Amino acid sequence: MHFKLLLLVFFLFLNCKDKQSKKKNISEPPKTTSTKKKVKPVVITEEQERKYPKLNDKNAMYFFQDYNKKHKENKVRITTDFGTIDILLYNETLYHRSNFIFLTKQKYFNGTQFYRVIDNFIIQGGNSDDRKTARKRADIGKYLLPTDTKKGFKHDRGVISMPSGEIDNPHKLASPFEFFIVCQKGGAHFLNGDYTVFGKVIKGMAVVDKIAAVETDDGDWPDKNVFIRNVEIID
Repeated sequence: MHFKLLLLVFFLFLNCKDKQSKKKNISEPPKTTSTKKKVKPVVITEEQERKYPKLNDKNAMYFFQDYNKKHKENKVRITTDFGTIDILLYNETLYHRSNFIFLTKQKYFNGTQFYRVIDNFIIQGGNSDDRKTARKRADIGKYLLPTDTKKGFKHDRGVISMPSGEIDNPHKLASPFEFFIVCQKGGAHFLNGDYTVFGKVIKGMAVVDKIAAVETDDGDWPDKNVFIRNVEIID
């Protein structure tokens, strides 16, 4: 009788311990067996966000050589406060044509001005005293274009040409953001060989002459700003 009582107590003890063990296991948080690796966030650089690289003296020529192959447009329309001027860009001056088309597509010229005006000589545009223009230039890049004066084009009345990047620059490298249109009767041939002619006005010389005739200050800046409202490709 004593033995049976001991056996019963023993089984009751085991059963109680087993329940406690199961209860403990249920209350434990589940263990993860996942083998997934942590995914690193994708970092997009400034160059990847830009459609085109920031231009400089080292990459600009290669960029425009390639750009020339894919962008064949050569006619643009300049809308000013005095009317529109249509210009044909010469395919022979590939760097300058491609540069002008590129800047047009980047809408660089919109909001700039004809800031240097000399009656019966030239009207020069593509710059402004607005900080937005400076920011546009900084975003596109700092570069100069090579001279291309051996294509046979002269500074006749109505041509579009590139000014020198620096007044004292002996090589007369072109400032890519600016241009001038010759309005001098008989042309301004003393400029030949120093600046690159890269197009001509095909419609709107009357508008050019109106701009050239505005009143200016001692620095040839128009007394009333003459804005380039829009430049667009027409062909």
